[in-house]
Amino acid sequence: MNDLVRQHTALGDSDLEWLHLLVSEWQLLSDLSFADLVLWVPTRDGTRYVSVAQMRPNTGPTSYQDDMVGHLVPRGRRPLLDAALDEGRIVREGDPEWREEVPVRVESIPVRREGRVLGVIARNTNLLTVRTPSRLELTYLQSASDLAQMIAAGSFPFPGQQVDMDASPRVGDGLLRLDADGIVQYASPNALSAYHRLGLASDLVGHHLGRATAELAPSRGPVDEALAKVASGWAPREFEIEGGDGVIQLRAIPLKPKGPRIGSLVLLRDVTELRRRERELITKDATIREIHHRVKNNLQTVAALLRLQARRIDSTKGREALEEAVRRVGSIAIVHETLSQNLDERVQFDEIADRVLAMVAEISPGKVTGRRTGRFGILDAEVATPLSMVLTEILQNALEHGFREGDTGTVEVSAVRGGTSKDARLLITVQDDGIGLPEDFDPHRSGNLGLQIVRTLVEGELGGTFDMVRAPERGTQVILDVPVGADK
Repeated sequence: MNDLVRQHTALGDSDLEWLHLLVSEWQLLSDLSFADLVLWVPTRDGTRYVSVAQMRPNTGPTSYQDDMVGHLVPRGRRPLLDAALDEGRIVREGDPEWREEVPVRVESIPVRREGRVLGVIARNTNLLTVRTPSRLELTYLQSASDLAQMIAAGSFPFPGQQVDMDASPRVGDGLLRLDADGIVQYASPNALSAYHRLGLASDLVGHHLGRATAELAPSRGPVDEALAKVASGWAPREFEIEGGDGVIQLRAIPLKPKGPRIGSLVLLRDVTELRRRERELITKDATIREIHHRVKNNLQTVAALLRLQARRIDSTKGREALEEAVRRVGSIAIVHETLSQNLDERVQFDEIADRVLAMVAEISPGKVTGRRTGRFGILDAEVATPLSMVLTEILQNALEHGFREGDTGTVEVSAVRGGTSKDARLLITVQDDGIGLPEDFDPHRSGNLGLQIVRTLVEGELGGTFDMVRAPERGTQVILDVPVGADK
């Protein structure tokens, strides 16, 4: 819609925002009217109309099988559009049009904002299935007529009341029609069933909706008065009420077709099962986070025990082996600590990489600094845990074997992500400027425990590749290529 309006019309940004607000709400008008809606806006030179948006009803058959958005129509070809635009009134004159042997009633509703008519809504009703209307259909049509008059007067949609139509109740979910005093004039079967689930034992018609709703809610003192007022439909509001065995979501829409409020339309939906599942998910999320927190604490306890044991060993090699185990356990604990703070099993690995780099740098025999370039991004826990161990082993190996006591240097960790979300890969390079590899060194046959762990995790668990070569100028370069997409 933005492109069509800016390309063909003279409307400004504030006018375009009003049209967006209207389009976010007009599913309501379409469903109440049992009709298709097409929004036509006059072009910049005033000689044509361009259709910028379209809506089909959920409550009846469509009048348009094809997409109408982007069509241009010369002024004069559709007299009802001209009359509505020029006179600023709803136009219903004329006989039904026949489209592919289907009679269609066409009406035009001017879209007004701050006294100016921005465009026209063509309301097209398929008459092929017309039958004697029920009380529900008559209520729908009367409410649609009131909303159409509000659009023509510029009082609907409500400024500052952006509605999420995916989350808000729809016409078919349940509908109540109230008079100006908040008394229920009509309640659809779905609406009545929702209130029965809240604990209502009688019919709603003839009762004050606000007071009836407040009585069904748990006692909340002064809040009851506010709830009763909001449920009476005096202002456009959305709220939820829980009582008995149910939870219902309500949306109040004041009706002001001629200025003063003549009543209200209240849409409602039974969201009992939805809220129950949300609570279950919240409970499960909290349980998972608590598990990760306890695993992290247990790993830190294990690391502390290993550290204590290392201090009591006289053998230098034994003490070094235990200290390496402490760092390996610590790298896993970092991942679980991060997972304990998230709502899903995914982590921002850049923070983990920085913490692993800082942890391993503490063992540096000289003044070696570490840095990270690029971004690892968000990784699944099943990738993050082994990858943190791999990174720990590679960094530990670089600092222990690449530098001598008193050396200065740098270890750089570089990360580059590529590919689509489905087949994304992560290319990791760890490069130091130390003494480099021996001439006959083969990383794939080395008996070093750390490199054996790296090979097992990268090739076996992560399904990636691992190589260790001499750096182009000086030092050692380790290259990891790991799949991290949906197909990993």
